Amino acid sequence: MNNTIIAVDSSGSYRLYLAITTEMVQEAKIIHNATNLATAALGRVLTAAGLMGLMLKDEDCTLTLQVKGDGPAAEILASADGRGRVKGYIADPDVELPLKADGKLDVGGAVGKGTLTVIKDLKLKEPYLGRINLVSGEIAEDLAHYFLLSEQQPSSVALGVRIGPDLNVQAAGGMILQVLPGAEEECLDALEERIAALRSLTEYIPQVNSPAELMDRLLGDMPPAYRPQVLEERSLRWHCGCNTKRMEKALISIGEKDLVHLIEEDGGAEIICHFCLKKYKFGREKLEALLREARNE
Repeated sequence: MNNTIIAVDSSGSYRLYLAITTEMVQEAKIIHNATNLATAALGRVLTAAGLMGLMLKDEDCTLTLQVKGDGPAAEILASADGRGRVKGYIADPDVELPLKADGKLDVGGAVGKGTLTVIKDLKLKEPYLGRINLVSGEIAEDLAHYFLLSEQQPSSVALGVRIGPDLNVQAAGGMILQVLPGAEEECLDALEERIAALRSLTEYIPQVNSPAELMDRLLGDMPPAYRPQVLEERSLRWHCGCNTKRMEKALISIGEKDLVHLIEEDGGAEIICHFCLKKYKFGREKLEALLREARNE
């Protein structure tokens, strides 16, 4: 079932990307055996990367979103493509901190001070890279700042992950709303007023059955001319894509010297995928074959 919509209002004043990613974030939580706090942080970055991936013009293009800070989470990274395939990891999936005064998980405290980096592989000679200093570490506010500074794109960003009493992901989702050139002032005023009145996305998600219903909850009371209309339905889903061939290429890329060391000192190698934690084992004979390939023998 599609869990994401792309919409635009009739006046062409803004574009909306809206996703319900509860299942994807739950899958990431299970794979990484993440704490509630780590799940909230990783889930926000996964959702944001997925939505930004859908903005890419080509399905084969990819986007990487990295949040790196001096907090205990250290690094959160997610990668997505134009097909809606998303994967990611958090450096410390065991991170724990006390709840904030409002009872919410302290994602900003887990991230700390640092940078947000966006890398887009647009199949050109060099990838695009944009980097800003983090504003809060809460991810959504940081991304809105990134869009404004690095892409000159005024945007409103909302991201949320709620963990239920059973410690599973109860609700997760995200919204990126971007102002389009020539936007009508009356529409922007109405948007500003409506967005200011919104509660957390995770309060609305359990009450709806689809992103379209969620959109109506969020912006359905906008003036008729400025209500969003669905252009496209898409799906964001967890997809790692690692395989033996890719790991073999990774081993070849470390160079002859290190390959010889693995053969002579260790007699084999084990690689663990950062994203899905799948283990790949290579014996001496396979490493020797890879060494010959590296030497073009």
